[in-house]
Amino acid sequence: MKTKLMIAPIRTSDGTFLAHYSARGLAGLEFPRGNKPGSASLTPADALSTAVRRWHLTTTKALKRALAGNVTRKLPPLDLSAGTVFQQKVWGALRKIAPGETRSYAQIAKAVGRPRTARAVGGACGANPIPVLIPCHRVVAANGQLGGFTAGLKWKHLLLAREGVAI
Repeated sequence: MKTKLMIAPIRTSDGTFLAHYSARGLAGLEFPRGNKPGSASLTPADALSTAVRRWHLTTTKALKRALAGNVTRKLPPLDLSAGTVFQQKVWGALRKIAPGETRSYAQIAKAVGRPRTARAVGGACGANPIPVLIPCHRVVAANGQLGGFTAGLKWKHLLLAREGVAI
């Protein structure tokens, strides 16, 4: 049975992100899609629970700080239950990478105790449901190049540049 998510917009100078909340916390974050609608319909503001409204305020502040290249001081509860155990380990390792720093896929694989799984780390980065706040953009190829990014390399370059990383 699929969990019903509440979806609320976050307007930023970079466009409108969509935050997805479950009963357990922030479960997803979608990048702006230009003039295209998001993948799901928005939950009316008055239908959001008190907890979700509180989480949304925290998410909004954290996202705006992260988009400015700053440390996010506080996050709402994260619902990463859709990920495998391996993916959750990778996402935990990503959260330890400070703004302005990068790691290679191989370094993340080693950090999660699976040194031969650099490609699988790339897959986990691509499956990251909460990009920007779980900073998969800080993972680069072994040669220091950008590698891939679900939202496109333009976003990855922009996020890293705002954190002071020159690639």
